[in-house]
Amino acid sequence: MERTADADLLLVQRAQGGDSRAFDLLVLKYQHKVASVVAKYVSEQDIIEDLVQDSFIKAYRAIGGFRGDAGFFTWMYRIATNTAKNHLESMGRKPSYRGKDIDEVVKIDTPEHLRDYDTPDNLLAKNQLDRQLQKTIADLPDDLRVAITLREFEDRSYQEISDIMDTPIGTVRSRIFRAREVIETELKHLLTDSDRTESSHAI
Repeated sequence: MERTADADLLLVQRAQGGDSRAFDLLVLKYQHKVASVVAKYVSEQDIIEDLVQDSFIKAYRAIGGFRGDAGFFTWMYRIATNTAKNHLESMGRKPSYRGKDIDEVVKIDTPEHLRDYDTPDNLLAKNQLDRQLQKTIADLPDDLRVAITLREFEDRSYQEISDIMDTPIGTVRSRIFRAREVIETELKHLLTDSDRTESSHAI
C-alpha cells in the first residue's frame, strides 16, 4: 500500500509540474474505482461515464492544491461524490446512498501493470500512452474524432457539440461512447504489449 501511495504521489507531483501524461496514468489507474463511487448515486451508464470524466476534469484543474494530506484516491473519492451529488441536485433529485463506502471501493482490483511505478524510467516509458492516444484519435472517423475532441479536450457540453455538429444529442452521445471504446481498447493493447515486452526482458 505504501509503495502505491508513493507512486501516486510521484505522479501527482509530475502532474503539478505540467506533465499531463502523469495525470493520464492516474486516470487509467483509478477510472474504474471512480466509476464505482459514482455508481452508488446514479445507475445510468452514460451518466456515470460523464460524471467520471467531469470528476477527473475537476481534479486536473485542482491538482495544484493537492497537498498529500490524504491519498490521491481518497481525494478523488470526495471529488467524485460531490460531483455525483451536485448532478442529482441539478436534476431536482435528492442524493441517496446506494452502495459502497471508500473502504469497499479501494478493494476493487487494479490491473497489475497500473499498481506501482517504482522508477522514473518506468514512468518515462509510459509516454507511449500519450503517443498512442494522439494516434488513435487522429485515426478515428471524422464524426467520432470531432465529437470526442470537442468533449474531452475542449470541455464542450453535449448541447454545444450538438449545435456545432448539427446533430441530435443522442447521436453525439453515441459517437463519444464509440470513440471512448476505441481509445480504451487501443490503450489496453499497448499496456498488454508493454507487459509482454517487460516480461521477455526479465527472462
